Amino acid sequence: MKSRILTYITAMTILAVLAAPIQPTAQDRQGHNKGHAPYTVTNLGELGGTSSSANGINNEGWVTGQANLPGDQTGVAFLWQERTGMTDLGTLGGPNSAVGWPIKDDIGLIAGSSDTSNADPLNENFCGFGTGLICLGFVWQEGTMAPLPTLGGNNGSAAAANNRGQVVGWAESSTQDPSCIAPQVLDWEAVVWGPKLGEIHELPPFSGDTIAGAVAVNDRGQVVGGSGFCGPVGSAVSAHAVLWQNGSPSDLGNLGGAINNIATGINSQGKIIGFSDLAGDATEHAFLWTKHNGMQDLGTLSGDFSSSAFGINEEGQVIGVSCDASGNCRAFLWENGVMADLNTLVCAGTPLYLTYGGDINDSGEIAGGAYDPNTGDAPAFLAVPSHGKGHCEAGSSGGQKVILPENVREKLQQRRGFGRMAAGPTKPQ
Repeated sequence: MKSRILTYITAMTILAVLAAPIQPTAQDRQGHNKGHAPYTVTNLGELGGTSSSANGINNEGWVTGQANLPGDQTGVAFLWQERTGMTDLGTLGGPNSAVGWPIKDDIGLIAGSSDTSNADPLNENFCGFGTGLICLGFVWQEGTMAPLPTLGGNNGSAAAANNRGQVVGWAESSTQDPSCIAPQVLDWEAVVWGPKLGEIHELPPFSGDTIAGAVAVNDRGQVVGGSGFCGPVGSAVSAHAVLWQNGSPSDLGNLGGAINNIATGINSQGKIIGFSDLAGDATEHAFLWTKHNGMQDLGTLSGDFSSSAFGINEEGQVIGVSCDASGNCRAFLWENGVMADLNTLVCAGTPLYLTYGGDINDSGEIAGGAYDPNTGDAPAFLAVPSHGKGHCEAGSSGGQKVILPENVREKLQQRRGFGRMAAGPTKPQ
């Protein structure tokens, strides 16, 4: 189901009460960094604005996401490469585009969403850009961005691709759902585009649900995402975290909540990550699901209130975000049963505070979003394990949590919530 970021939802309520600084515990201070190579951090910059978000990194070191243009009124999808830096991937004719989820393939396919130049007759704000324009999923390859078809409705969005050339996401049908929560009017369903040009295959929602969205796909063709009731695109309407195998959906379970349950990543071993509401639907936690152990609550960093997982690699390392009740967030790295504050694992001296992890590749390279307290900017970052390329001491922040400005917390709300609304839709009875 996205952006992401700069984003995929507009009805978020910003928490305005600042939390008191939390003193680091021994766990946060040390980050359980025994065995971890220290990470060197690169500021990936922006495209003229003051904010960018890195949401995917493949095994070629391609980093993808969204970056603001000058004036911070619009944002576009980007590709960052070490040789060329950050490249604007353009749009489908409108002002905005985004790559909101991890792009894991190594064949050069980049999937995302973009405004078109055409007005949306239903004004649904499907991709959260707030422009009143129709938006569509796109696939970008070798310098060309091409739109992806819908299921007969106006809008669509693409989230991920695999090395078989399959692209997954969600697209509107022509069905007007009278039970749909405004501003959404049409049902939308999980889809797989390709691998042949122009192909689109609908994936059914879980039994009893009306809508679904596909967020990730592995090279075995296993697809994960969410399924629920009709409303604005986002996890707030997702009642079930879902795995599709051979086109058939299965419920992965939950951590006690009725909504905000969604799977966001899957590796070739079938290990699945995501986030799920706890009982009462007041907060969500990151999870790891396996066939043998079911859904495991990954918890939060010490003193935090909620967490979400966004990226997983073939080693089973998980990257994501952990936040306190006021929306002050930090990137986490989870492996071998331990969640560590990524800020305690990076080389000392970087000015950046790493606010969320968007993805991790098989070399352990991490892409995500950061905050620079010296400039007030919120740039994308790349963290690369040193592996003997030069000694440094880990712990740039010493585990000290940073109180973030409101605009940065708002952006993180949009990313981690992917549709969560503080007073958002509730599951129909």
